[in-house]
Amino acid sequence: MKKYLLILALIIGIMPSLKAQEDNNEDPNKRQERIKALYVAYITQQLNLNADEAQRFWPIHAQFVADMKGVKHDLPELEKQQSILNIKKKYQDNFNRILGPKRCEHFFRMDSEFKNKLIERMRNKPDNPRPGGGNRRGL
Repeated sequence: MKKYLLILALIIGIMPSLKAQEDNNEDPNKRQERIKALYVAYITQQLNLNADEAQRFWPIHAQFVADMKGVKHDLPELEKQQSILNIKKKYQDNFNRILGPKRCEHFFRMDSEFKNKLIERMRNKPDNPRPGGGNRRGL
C-alpha cells in the first residue's frame, strides 16, 4: 500500500514541475527521467496496479525495455517490426501471469498510446522548431 501511495505522490508531485519546465535547454538526462516517471505513473494508473503487481511487473518490464532497445535500427523495416513483435510475444506470458490476459492486452495498447502522446506533444510544442522551417500543427 505504501508503494501505491508513493506512486500516487510521484504523479501529483511531478505534474506541476512538468508544466513549469518546458525549456529546450533542459538536461537530456533530466528530461528522460521525467518521461520515465510519467510513463511509470501512467501505466500504473491505467493498469490499476496494486503494490504486489507493481513489484512483480516493473522488473520484468525493465527486461522488456532492455530487449526492445536492443533491436537494431538499421534493420530493414519489416525485420525490425518482426523483431519487436517477437519480443512482445516473448514477454506476453510473463505479463499475463501478473496482469491477466485482459490487462496484458491493455498494457501493450497503453504502452503505444503513451509513446504516441509523447511524440504528439513534442511535435506540437511551440518552441520545438521543425526541419524545413516553421511550426506546422496539422501533421
